[in-house]
Amino acid sequence: MNKMFEFAIRRQWSGILAVIIAGAIGLSIVTPAFLTSFNWFVMLRSVCVSILVAFSQMVMLGVGQMNLSVGALGGLAAIIVGGLMDAWGWPALPAIAFALMVGGVAGFINGWLTVRTGINGFIVTLATASAFAGINLGITKAVPFYNLPSNFLAFGNGKIGFFPILLVVPVIVTFFLAVFFSRSVEGRYLLAVGGNSTSAELSGISVSRAIVISHVISGLLAAAAGVLAVAQLGSAQPTIGADWLVISFAAPIIGGASLSGGSISIVGTVIAVLLVGLIQNAMVLLAVDPYWVTFLLGALILVAVWINRYRAVHLDVD
Repeated sequence: MNKMFEFAIRRQWSGILAVIIAGAIGLSIVTPAFLTSFNWFVMLRSVCVSILVAFSQMVMLGVGQMNLSVGALGGLAAIIVGGLMDAWGWPALPAIAFALMVGGVAGFINGWLTVRTGINGFIVTLATASAFAGINLGITKAVPFYNLPSNFLAFGNGKIGFFPILLVVPVIVTFFLAVFFSRSVEGRYLLAVGGNSTSAELSGISVSRAIVISHVISGLLAAAAGVLAVAQLGSAQPTIGADWLVISFAAPIIGGASLSGGSISIVGTVIAVLLVGLIQNAMVLLAVDPYWVTFLLGALILVAVWINRYRAVHLDVD
């Protein structure tokens, strides 16, 4: 028991988890509505998309890169899955598979351009984000797709107790990412490249391959987030993904990912998303202006970056 406690307390996310527990207790006292099953269903359902968005950026931070096209790419996948089901009458599963494929291909394009041109991924994905957003508006003419299959909508709105069925997807993705980064050779290579690309290359690791793979995974995760967003909203809105950029960086950084690459925390990222979800839920229950959420996210990012820096310089902890 003592070893488990020591293990937890030495992780950066231990403080975040303590804040979540304290916040939940405080909210349950201040507003009884917090403890209702409906409120928990709404809160858990709201974080499903955010977890995948955060993972999409976390993978890039792990390899020492950034992906500014996460939102635009997820929005494009959302429009594609909605358009295929509404305008073309595709069943849900083939439409979802095609949207995910588009996300993977778009991620490959991001990675290929970054490697082939030698331009920083920050600039490349800034450019492709504009391109993806343009395709999105070109397809939709800013008009949403509403006529979606009933089984797809049932998946987005279904629940078991107060657990949304949507939560199954981020749980499965979390498991596979944990296995990928801790057990697979490619996962360890990505982190090695993020930690020190020169040393990784001298060790025989292909830096270009690692960057392309990370972009493909990031694209798949962003597309999956887009599909979940459509199921959650019940329609394919052209604005899906427009507000994802902040949370995509906030959650991994608050959770313990290093901006310089080579270090990520899957558990920390999930806990950070839960913290943001708790803050948003508290704002609603307490009737606070929701725009304060953006301010708090910015403040949390600054604090998390400072803690990362302090730990790297002064402390010898994991």
